[in-house]
Amino acid sequence: MNVIDHVRDMSAAGLHSNVRILSSLLLTMSNNNSELFSPAQKYQLLVYHADAIFHDKEYRNAACKYSMALQQKKVLSKTSKVRTSTGGAASNILAQSLPSEIEVKYKIAECYTILKLDKDAIAVLDGIPSRQRTPKINMMLANLYRKAGQERSAVTSYKEVLRQCPVALDAIIGLLSLSVKGAEVASMTMDVIQSIPNLDWLSVWIKAYAFIHAGDNQRAINTICSLEKKSLLRDNVDLLVSLADVYFRAGDTKNAILKFEQAQMLDPYLIKGMDVYGYLMAREGHLEDVEVLGGRLFNISDQHAEPWVISGCHSFYSKRYSRALYLGAKAIQLNSNSVQALLLKGAALRNMGRVQEAIIHFREAMRLAPCRLDCYEGMFVCSASIFFSDVSPFCPACIDLFNCPITGLIDCYLASNGIREAMGMANNIYKTLGANAQTLTILATVCLEDPVTQEKAKTLLDKALAQRPDYTKAVVKKAELLSREQKYEEGIALLRNALANQSDCVLHRMLGDFLVAVNDYQEAMDQYSIALSLDPNDQKSLEGMQKMEKEESPTDATVELDGDDMEGSGEDGDLEGSDSEAAQWADQEQWFGMQ
Repeated sequence: MNVIDHVRDMSAAGLHSNVRILSSLLLTMSNNNSELFSPAQKYQLLVYHADAIFHDKEYRNAACKYSMALQQKKVLSKTSKVRTSTGGAASNILAQSLPSEIEVKYKIAECYTILKLDKDAIAVLDGIPSRQRTPKINMMLANLYRKAGQERSAVTSYKEVLRQCPVALDAIIGLLSLSVKGAEVASMTMDVIQSIPNLDWLSVWIKAYAFIHAGDNQRAINTICSLEKKSLLRDNVDLLVSLADVYFRAGDTKNAILKFEQAQMLDPYLIKGMDVYGYLMAREGHLEDVEVLGGRLFNISDQHAEPWVISGCHSFYSKRYSRALYLGAKAIQLNSNSVQALLLKGAALRNMGRVQEAIIHFREAMRLAPCRLDCYEGMFVCSASIFFSDVSPFCPACIDLFNCPITGLIDCYLASNGIREAMGMANNIYKTLGANAQTLTILATVCLEDPVTQEKAKTLLDKALAQRPDYTKAVVKKAELLSREQKYEEGIALLRNALANQSDCVLHRMLGDFLVAVNDYQEAMDQYSIALSLDPNDQKSLEGMQKMEKEESPTDATVELDGDDMEGSGEDGDLEGSDSEAAQWADQEQWFGMQ
């Protein structure tokens, strides 16, 4: 047993710091005396030395040492050919015991990937002949191709992974995300499903993720729920996180939070998906809980994007946009594929007035998650701020931009008589994301503005409400349509039905308006009161209540009006109004790039 064998054994035992010191000394001896070690032994030393450096996370240095090892391997290959031709059997045995050249190339690619030198990583792996590529090499190549936008090559590599490992579920998700049909993917795993007991759920699992990546949220929810109800898969954390994420995409915040909480209770160390959970909690105003969640995740690991995103959400909703920008950038540094991190940074940039930079981040988020409506929202808000830069910031259509970005931008188009542009945008969203309650309502919003397409708007809203009877925006638009048609009783029934399972300021206020129209003043007053209890700053509810009070006592109202006129004379009244509108605009700026 020679010294090289001792280095190899220490490397295998994980004694990396010891390997690094000893191999460094031995390599220096070899450089000073080239005859001290054979080419094969020097190759081994270089590989073990590079492995120790890689373990110390000095990736650029490790890549350099691995490359030196490959150069040494070329020298070894030349000498081994000469020995083989002279019948050296011992040289063949030695070659088999040496570290794999393919493994060394994989390590170099791994270093380049960590250093975000993706093109260099692809070049190294492409240099490995197809027949010699192991499943992990094909998986890394597939992910790199996908990130580089080389979708055809990515599909080929993912399929090669599945050919070698038919139950590689992440490769299956990769194929589905690249629009490969679920049936085609399922066919590649059929032999395994039929030959292995208790694996019949896999075909349903593939179907669920096919629906997710096709943007068919409702069918994805139904399929995952059917899987989750099976006794063998009940309380699976990955399924619960996926279900929560689909609820989030479908705009069902309540169920999304519920499923995230359920998953978190089952696994207190869960990190995956917690960035979305933190965002939802921040959006709902639970900032103290978000701060606690972020701190807890930092204690678990600060090498994942999620805790940085959660802290960024807390800063964003606390209106500390510079800090949110820093935290978003840090999250992207850790995981450049984090959609939530891109949206956080984009929203922070947008609110700091750096719109062009924000667009870059929203566009990347759209590329990574083409089935997420919130990615389009951020992009469209930025486009609106450029397109309507000459429009008054207090335009009623523009005030809603940061509250409901896509609808706000479409409203801006409509306010500028740009029905064609609005319809083009709505149709594009509808075609990209499919027919769900959100996209149907967006399209109906535009159709409502053209008398010719009123009936189409009604049909679209009925479809949206058939999918999600509790979808507030669809209920609001349908109520607006019924109000135009003066079908007040039908509108009252619609709003009562929607309020049976939720309490919403806008819905209570609209119900009050409808009740006034049918002369039911007492209940109308009650509805306005409920609306104001939910949102004390809701101006329309306040106006509705004041109007009813004035109608009940016209004499008092006249005196009050005269007093108001005296107080409001001069320029002070205008300044006061501007402050009110500015405050409303500032409130809307809390939007975080997602619905």
